[in-house]
Amino acid sequence: MNKHLVALLVAGLAAGGAFAQANDTLAKVKSAGKIVMGVRESSAPLSYTLGDGKFVGYHVELCERIVKALAPAAKIEYTPVTSANRIPLVQNGTVDIECGSTTNNAARQKDVAFAVTTYVEEVRIAVKASSGIGSVADLKGKTVATTTGTTSVQLLRKHKRAEGVEFAELFGKDHADSFLLLESGRADAFVMDGQILAGNISKAKTPSAYKIVGETLSVEPIAIMIRKDDPAFKKAVDDSIKAQFKNGTIAKLYDKWFMQPIPPANTVVGLPLSAATKAAWESPNEKPMEEYAVK
Repeated sequence: MNKHLVALLVAGLAAGGAFAQANDTLAKVKSAGKIVMGVRESSAPLSYTLGDGKFVGYHVELCERIVKALAPAAKIEYTPVTSANRIPLVQNGTVDIECGSTTNNAARQKDVAFAVTTYVEEVRIAVKASSGIGSVADLKGKTVATTTGTTSVQLLRKHKRAEGVEFAELFGKDHADSFLLLESGRADAFVMDGQILAGNISKAKTPSAYKIVGETLSVEPIAIMIRKDDPAFKKAVDDSIKAQFKNGTIAKLYDKWFMQPIPPANTVVGLPLSAATKAAWESPNEKPMEEYAVK
């Protein structure tokens, strides 16, 4: 056989294998001997860093348990992602499973897939306790921070239009940066998921100097994110999560990260299990946030 033809056939077979693996995460993981886990640096208590490449949190530990169940021999490679780059990194295959604090919504479902919901969030407002701010109406004329690339950006603008409350917008590159805007006085409020607000407040120099106030701005399902068009991997991830719902592991993880002292300062986030999160565990689903109503 012509050597050039042989080379073309080999290249074609290799390309075909690469294409197959691109749509078969489990095969990719087993072949590489590792899985790349997308993690956040400041989404405590779901996913955050302790420094020196160490990442912890409710979703991080949940994902570690998933990996152990699906590919026990695989090494976990932790890759920090941001609100802005997490979806592209999942889409292009850089990250195999994103274990951060991502809201499942209809727009994102066009680009990525979500595992069953593991936490249902309420978006609220964090302020300094001495600010006098207690609601969206009180934000008139103020400066409000939120994090680039999050659903809270659109949410903030929606309330601006609907309620006619004019305020300046300031964007942090990540949640820690957004909280710093509040802490330093450059922003009067920080609008974000309640657990992220509580987590950042718990790590502040003086936690009692801050409080979470106002009405619930949005109810959002938070879920682990994976690539689209890989039903086998999604089923495997979902089955592992459902097993953790059923055997009580998820309840223990929730208590550990939300109700007990957590590192690095051994502070308590103190967000009891909500009825909405409990319902998501009892009836596993991938409903987007558009199907949740603010009550």
